[in-house]
Amino acid sequence: MRSLYWKISLAFTLVLLVIAFSYMLITTQAAKNYFMHTTQKLNASVADYLVEEVSPFKNGKVNEEALGTIMHSMMAVNPGIEVFLLNPSGEILSYVVLDSKVKLKRVNLDPIKQFIASSGEHFIVGDDPRSTDYKTIFSATEIYEEDKLLGYVYITLASEKYEEIASSLLGSYWLKLTFNSFVIALIVALLIGLVLTILLTRNLRKIVKTVNQFKEGNLKARIPAMKSQSELAMLASTFNQMADSILHNMESLQNVDNLRRELIANVSHDLRSPLAIINGYVETLMLKGDRITSEERNEYLKIINSSTDKLTKLVADLFELSKLESGQMQLKLEPLKIQELLYDSCLKYELLAKTKNITLQAEISESLPSVKADLYLIDRVVQNLIDNAVKYAPENGSVVLKAYYCNTSHRVCVSIKNSGDGIPEKDLSAIFDRYYMVDKEKNKIEGAGLGLAIVKKILEIHDSEIKIISDSSSFTEFVFELNPQLHFN
Repeated sequence: MRSLYWKISLAFTLVLLVIAFSYMLITTQAAKNYFMHTTQKLNASVADYLVEEVSPFKNGKVNEEALGTIMHSMMAVNPGIEVFLLNPSGEILSYVVLDSKVKLKRVNLDPIKQFIASSGEHFIVGDDPRSTDYKTIFSATEIYEEDKLLGYVYITLASEKYEEIASSLLGSYWLKLTFNSFVIALIVALLIGLVLTILLTRNLRKIVKTVNQFKEGNLKARIPAMKSQSELAMLASTFNQMADSILHNMESLQNVDNLRRELIANVSHDLRSPLAIINGYVETLMLKGDRITSEERNEYLKIINSSTDKLTKLVADLFELSKLESGQMQLKLEPLKIQELLYDSCLKYELLAKTKNITLQAEISESLPSVKADLYLIDRVVQNLIDNAVKYAPENGSVVLKAYYCNTSHRVCVSIKNSGDGIPEKDLSAIFDRYYMVDKEKNKIEGAGLGLAIVKKILEIHDSEIKIISDSSSFTEFVFELNPQLHFN
């Protein structure tokens, strides 16, 4: 902040010095023009006076004697003037100049004619015969003899001596003016810099304070909203958005970390149980050797095989979900009769349903159009949903599988509904998360909780979504839709 203060103060100091310098230049030039205009207007009739006192020409020739006398008299009274006699084309015929050399042989007549036409009322500068690039104020008049223009009297009103004195005085004036202006500008710049720094850095100090709080661990620190549309307001808004994003990302990472921990715990548990069973029965077979009966051996092998199947299914589910989430799963789209797939799935789970006295019903419209989908993946969706419905349906419950054409969405709709306690409202938002299972221990449900997560991912890549309907007390229904072949893009 101190550095910014001095930078702003220095910037204002430099700006004011430039302004002061420019002001001095403009003021000096304006004062000079004012003085020259005043001097020219005051002495506008000097040339006329000279012609009235003496005739510069006599019999068409320059009257050197008389002209020299009157010129020296005038210059004695006013040393600042220099007198030149010009012919009608502007050539210098004669002159009286003190301590300087005449460098021009001809004077431009245009300014002289303008001066005579305006009777000296307008500020006009003309050639200075003793300089090739300097313009000066003057007085001029025409000289006639019997209506014939013989030439001009041209009197410069600022001689070389005058310029030397004016330059020396101007240098001293500039020194005083520059010093005074510098001191005043410096004081004013420091005062303005102090006030503006306080005003301009007020919001900046808030930003710095909030950023430091955020850096020190207060992740909820935010910059107060600013009413203006300034760059600092945009910076504050951008920081707040960035802080919100960082906090959101940190929370997401925390959720991912929690999910990872839960994933490891669930996978470890799901792997440990079948592995422990396999290990226990293999050790039993090895220890008993020939003393085990063939019935016991077959029973043990069946249990080992069942546990191996569970492990295989778990690993396969993990692999398949990983491919779906990473976008590596390639769709093999083809026309599909959804009725045939649903009937086939019902037959597969009919035996499992009977073991729990569950009624498995299929209410499928026979006039459904074909859908364009991946046969393997949609079959996996249907099987996962039926498997889930049968697992959670109570003894003597029911599972109803429906398929119909939805006139509102113009898609084929599939519904799988089971009776039972339903899904608590608090669990509805998380039901499709991997490894999430509702009351797994209470309902003694086997599985890793990957089925619904896989269903959701498969339907997403089919441009569909899975919906869940449950009253949390008597039923749970899963619904999804597929594009018919004619409307498939």
